[in-house]
Amino acid sequence: MEIKIDDLSGDEIKNLLQVHLDTMASISPPESCHALDLDGLRHDSVTFWTVWEKDELVGCGALKELGHQESELKSMHTPAKHRGKGIAAKLVSHIIQIAKSRGLRKICLETGSQPEFKPARDLYSGFGFIECPPFGDYVYDPNSTFMSLDLTKEG
Repeated sequence: MEIKIDDLSGDEIKNLLQVHLDTMASISPPESCHALDLDGLRHDSVTFWTVWEKDELVGCGALKELGHQESELKSMHTPAKHRGKGIAAKLVSHIIQIAKSRGLRKICLETGSQPEFKPARDLYSGFGFIECPPFGDYVYDPNSTFMSLDLTKEG
């Protein structure tokens, strides 16, 4: 598996991100969908990675720097046929290491509270993320679970 920074110009990643957006829209009401579109992911504050297995795109994720040494994990997605292979775990581990190397103190995230998002919540919990109040511009939403990881307590 190869993890690399992506410029979001390829058709494969555009298609995968559309699947990601469509999936979020099929589960959560519009006001509870916080996934970034291509323009949002191209912002200077965002670093976007893709995961490749040979020549096949098998996952993606991003880190958005929020200021004050805080960041947000965004756009984590693994195509259904590749789930359960540890792809997301490798990418989260990679992003955590990058965040630490940048001197960031915290990574936050928002994911769904619905049953469909339980595997994601379990993944993040396994890395030490804990539930927290809404952060940044988020507000309480019964369809959202907010989590954070304090990088200053990590080994």
